[in-house]
Amino acid sequence: MFTRRTCIKLAAMSSVFLSLGAGSSLASALFTPKRKENPRRPDNRFIEGTHAEHGSGRALIGVSNGKSAYDMVKEAVFLIGGFDKLGLKGKTALVKPNVVSGERNPATTNPDVVSAAVKLLYENGASKVYVGDMSALFTLSTARNMKKNGIYRAAKDSGAEVVVFEDYDWVEVPLPRAKYVKSAYVTEWLYKADIVVNLPVIKTHRSASYSITLKNFIGCTHLKQRPYIVDESHWEELVSEFNLAYAPDLNIVDGTVSMVEGGPWSGTPKDTNLIMASGDRVGADIVGLGVIKSFGLWPMVSEIEVWEQKQIKRAIETGVGRGREGLKLVTGQGDKEFIELMRKVRSVTGL
Repeated sequence: MFTRRTCIKLAAMSSVFLSLGAGSSLASALFTPKRKENPRRPDNRFIEGTHAEHGSGRALIGVSNGKSAYDMVKEAVFLIGGFDKLGLKGKTALVKPNVVSGERNPATTNPDVVSAAVKLLYENGASKVYVGDMSALFTLSTARNMKKNGIYRAAKDSGAEVVVFEDYDWVEVPLPRAKYVKSAYVTEWLYKADIVVNLPVIKTHRSASYSITLKNFIGCTHLKQRPYIVDESHWEELVSEFNLAYAPDLNIVDGTVSMVEGGPWSGTPKDTNLIMASGDRVGADIVGLGVIKSFGLWPMVSEIEVWEQKQIKRAIETGVGRGREGLKLVTGQGDKEFIELMRKVRSVTGL
């Protein structure tokens, strides 16, 4: 039986569908996915050691500190093997930031980090870069939000084409290893681009405890499948199970400013001045959880061991990401604040 909260959300969802207009692929709640596809799950290219091509080494998480978003993104990816690992020459790339709303960073991804990622993808051979997302149910439209929070201008000025997923078709992806959902309705853009770069921000979340790489994927799912619509009692597990539908080729995590309390709309910001890069979503989320936990302000994170977070546990159980022994944290040089923060992160994560 639906709770009163869910009924209210369903009613609001119906209003959103009606307001989008007949020209939108979301105009009807009774939509039909364009087609079925197998999960998009490329191998993790960012693995430690000489046998990385066989996936036998540990998955790397690189963390950089510096003055400019461009330099930090470049160094973080360098620490795990560099952009060459993606084989970008002549390929198209989709960059998926967090555009949950029109609020500024850290509720959404820092436009400077979006710009840096787009520029570096082009510099390393990409033929075309797209920046796309779909905002939360109560904050649509995505295009308006991107213009409000600065992501639209950052993307365009860097040469990217902006796409808003609600204007395009949806693909059904079966999830045989999932427990709480049988299939995912995902944006067709996951199959239109050759390379997918996940570009979340580090932040806390009142319903999902936190939001980093795993939670950022929910912006790729149809509004009918947002976790609170499917099963709000297993919100966090659903976040991880939906990630069975795809694996990004690279995660670049914005930690220039992190939200360490509240969220997802607004909360307490802290200048953490870092960028993370990894091919493993669990690895990136664990380090991000370590950053949030180090401030001790958000009980949903500070009072729970990072490896016991529901998103993390379910992601490891289903094979979305690796456990502690399969991960390696690599940090660049930085100032005293960065060194101390990374010390705390290593302490609480065991990496």
